[in-house]
Amino acid sequence: MNILDQASFSYQDVEITSRESLFRGFIQVEKVHLRHRQFADAQYTPVLTRELIHRPEAAGVLIYDDQQQKFALIEQFRVGALDDQRSPWQLEVIAGVLDGDESPESCICRESLEEAGCQIFDLQHLFSFYPSAGACSELFHLYAAKADLTAAGGIFGMSDEGEDIKLHLFEYSDIAALFSQGRLRNSPVIMALQWLQQQINTIKK
Repeated sequence: MNILDQASFSYQDVEITSRESLFRGFIQVEKVHLRHRQFADAQYTPVLTRELIHRPEAAGVLIYDDQQQKFALIEQFRVGALDDQRSPWQLEVIAGVLDGDESPESCICRESLEEAGCQIFDLQHLFSFYPSAGACSELFHLYAAKADLTAAGGIFGMSDEGEDIKLHLFEYSDIAALFSQGRLRNSPVIMALQWLQQQINTIKK
């Protein structure tokens, strides 16, 4: 078996003995009792107890404009960063949760209008990943897309959902400073800007 093609074990190598719901709200939390195969001898672990946080599937998009040599990020308060000594206000790519059986592409088109007032085009899927698989089930789909950022900017968000979102425009030349100053504190924006930097460097060669 090639580890590049598939994982060492599959879903069938996990035995769930019980699941108990602890909380149901926008997120859900359950207590799971399980055991799984081990690498050394393929025997099963003793029964383990884990708390599992369920979050809806989500999608995000980095919006950029090659003509203007600019990209857009949003800034908003995040309760997950409440104790961050620098600031709970985070710079992020535009993102949202999928509504029912909505596709990731439909989600980011909708969110781009709601959070940035932008019509996007030339969508490109970058990665789908689990931001915190140690405890959370959320699957995040990350995209990049183009838009005309000539007149972009302002305050956006759905007030009835408590959103207060500021759209910032950055020059391509700002990417290095954003990384070096530690202003980026969440995985989707870091991954997206690493991708954009790679595209810019490829064009320069």
